[in-house]
Amino acid sequence: MGLGGGRTMEKLPDEGSPIPLTTPAFDVAENHSHDKDAKRFPPPPEAYRLYKRRFTGVLGIFILNAVGGMGWPYFGPISNEMAQEFGITLDEVNWLGNMFALVYLPVAIAFPTLVSRYGVRRTCMIGSAFLLVSAWVRFAATPHSLSRNGAYTLLVVGQFLAAFSQPIFQIIGPVFSETWFNLRGRTTATMVLSIANPIGGAVGQLISPMVGNSRQSILVLGVIATVASPFVFLVGDAPPTPPTYAASRKKPTLSSLLRAVLGKEAPDADTWMTIRERIDFAILTLLFGVLVAAINTFSILSNQYLSPVGYSADISGFMGAALLLTGIVAAIITAPLFDRVFTHHLGLTTRILCPILAVAWLSLVWAVRPNNTGPLFVIMAIIGITSIIMLPVALELGCELSRNSDGSSSVLWFSGNLFSLIFVLVQGALRAGPNAKPPLNMKAALIFNAAFICVSVAFITVFRGKQARRERDEQEQVLHANLTEPESPIIPQA
Repeated sequence: MGLGGGRTMEKLPDEGSPIPLTTPAFDVAENHSHDKDAKRFPPPPEAYRLYKRRFTGVLGIFILNAVGGMGWPYFGPISNEMAQEFGITLDEVNWLGNMFALVYLPVAIAFPTLVSRYGVRRTCMIGSAFLLVSAWVRFAATPHSLSRNGAYTLLVVGQFLAAFSQPIFQIIGPVFSETWFNLRGRTTATMVLSIANPIGGAVGQLISPMVGNSRQSILVLGVIATVASPFVFLVGDAPPTPPTYAASRKKPTLSSLLRAVLGKEAPDADTWMTIRERIDFAILTLLFGVLVAAINTFSILSNQYLSPVGYSADISGFMGAALLLTGIVAAIITAPLFDRVFTHHLGLTTRILCPILAVAWLSLVWAVRPNNTGPLFVIMAIIGITSIIMLPVALELGCELSRNSDGSSSVLWFSGNLFSLIFVLVQGALRAGPNAKPPLNMKAALIFNAAFICVSVAFITVFRGKQARRERDEQEQVLHANLTEPESPIIPQA
């Protein structure tokens, strides 16, 4: 039932139908704050709308993001086999993954400009082209007739090209969900698109040790990329009518976000951030970067963590897949709840899950030992559930705090890949020597990983996470409802 004489429609809108609004009625003409807002912001469209083709766009980006995510951790479970077959060192194998983080950084910075200039659809086409070409450049490294240096060079170039596609499909998730979905589906859409990359990583870790030798694994990756590339044609640019107020606004630039974080943005700007929001965004950027780095590093170094204490490449792959797949199931269950039930609890969720996650990573320092398979799988499940739930939550919180989906997503993923590069390099350097017991063990690396995560998570004690973008969208729905509310007829007095 509507409040104060407002109208209520409970059936969700179908293709092209207006989104229902339930609001109190009041006299807009007397509300001077609304008059002021009308000067700062253009009036909303006659009705916000949803379109069924938003789901085909989600499908297209999901598949491309999943395949793009396979390339980074793909060689982790077969790192030892890669080193033997191609005559390279483990550090050189690690650089096939590091290449993604290295290229990711400038692409993440350029992403908002890319989307602003070419739109969502053409940006995805650029990413798809890089994905396809990179797969077959990698395959060109597989003939036995090539020299060691020639083969490794082609592998590096292939990874370099693939690294251009991954950030495009990974960062674009919150942008697409804000552009095409309303308040009751935005977090779920972000969840679906953000978990695509971990799903691809999990599938890649399962496939790479199972399809034969490392050269055959590279061929399989090329075939998968070729099949996935045409899905880019499912992605639309923007709907004719936006689904929310946030979607109707012109996309802010990355520079406006940086100005807002530094306190240099004008107070009357839509992207202006309070001191509390700036502190929260800084904490969120640190936490997101460190926790993404921990997952990425484990994906790349999983075999190097576990093989010195007696675990096979298959078991290493299964543990990495268990981490990601349990988290994916948890995210699928929880994301709709954040859209429809716990709509204002993203900050609270972050404060609860981060300490649990830190304890789980800390426990690995003692759990990685021989004949401890069961407890390791349990720890992997806990890390996966908490981490993957946090992934869409953090991305949405970034948009909420900044009101800048392009810029916040770019900054968060930039942080994740910067820390990933640091973690992989540092932990590779902390590998024990061949005379250690056991040889080449990663005990010191696990200690570094746990210590860095625990120190970073300590900042969660002062994190709040106010959902400012959602509040603004809800206010605009109220304003729009009252602007379109028909006036009551005037009954003449007798």
